[in-house]
Amino acid sequence: MNKVLKEIINTLLYLLAVLCLTWLVIHFVGQRTEVEGSSMEATLSDGDNLIVDKISYRFRDPERFDIIVFPPGNKENTFFIKRIIGLPGETIQIDEQGNIYIDGEKLVESYGREIIDPDHIGLAADPIVLGDDEYFVMGDNRNNSTDSRYPTVGNIHRDEIIGRAWVRIWPLAKFGVLRHQ
Repeated sequence: MNKVLKEIINTLLYLLAVLCLTWLVIHFVGQRTEVEGSSMEATLSDGDNLIVDKISYRFRDPERFDIIVFPPGNKENTFFIKRIIGLPGETIQIDEQGNIYIDGEKLVESYGREIIDPDHIGLAADPIVLGDDEYFVMGDNRNNSTDSRYPTVGNIHRDEIIGRAWVRIWPLAKFGVLRHQ
């Protein structure tokens, strides 16, 4: 009986250790999230599963073109996935032709290839000055993305960022580290 009880206790302790380790990894290192919608097409597609790196921003600042994950407002267990366009202290504006300007210089990028329709310029029709801890984010599918151009999202504060989208794990045919630069 002692031997059986000892084996049960050891198994329970092992399971408890695995659960604790899993909880620590999910809360402090990385977590899985799923892309919902087409706002990041063609980089990410609806149904893609990603691993979010929650640790790197503890050691460095988010950079332009990083794909970040953050909660939209007060929605629990829901996350937006967008690309950083503007960094703290910069001024962002989008002209009537859909060109993005940062501090008066036209942004050269290879992600949002479509021309932004005048209907989708939003708040960025006027210059937006980012605060010391604010980021301006946009989806790669510029005409089908709710992002910093709209008051429902606005500028993202550093402490709102959950982490950086790091690896696509599903579908397996697209498995790999995500391109941020």
